[in-house]
Amino acid sequence: MQEISFDEQGLVPCVVQDWRTGEVLTLAYMNAEALERTRETGETHFWSRSRQELWHKGETSGNVQRVRELRFDCDLDAVLALVEPAGPACHTGERTCFHNGDLEPPAPHEALPVLERTVESRREERPEGSYTAELLADPARIGAKVREEADEAARAADGESDQRLREEAADVLYHLTVLMASRGLRLADAYEELNGRRR
Repeated sequence: MQEISFDEQGLVPCVVQDWRTGEVLTLAYMNAEALERTRETGETHFWSRSRQELWHKGETSGNVQRVRELRFDCDLDAVLALVEPAGPACHTGERTCFHNGDLEPPAPHEALPVLERTVESRREERPEGSYTAELLADPARIGAKVREEADEAARAADGESDQRLREEAADVLYHLTVLMASRGLRLADAYEELNGRRR
């Protein structure tokens, strides 16, 4: 086991990141006991600097964070916890604690996670007039749209503008996200498939 370099107060910062989307959820601190409990239980435990006590994330709210991997930086003085969150990370109810500051324009990596959450919301709520909800009600149509949009992207790549290719690629990603959701799958399932092919 790698030895973590705790600071003079016996703490190490821990960045918590969503395993599937890569979104940063929070920054908290661990002492040796919190790190040990996290490893033992497979759920995040931290040291509260304000309350001066150990706490299990989600113990009262139910918003636990299942740890998939713990990584350490090159100096072994910071921890990265890759987690599957069971709910919001922030005590305010926001998905991430980093919901203040410069939020516009959204960072490119935020597009697909936000799209997936929107599609999931449409799948559950089926609001009237929603194109996504209409597609989800007709799986065969979704497959046809993926084929159609992929063909349009290929045609855009063969002599149309870069902007046109960007637009068609976005259409492919949108329809593919809806298709995956219609089968109860997420884009992360495709990412894992790609990772498996690197071996």
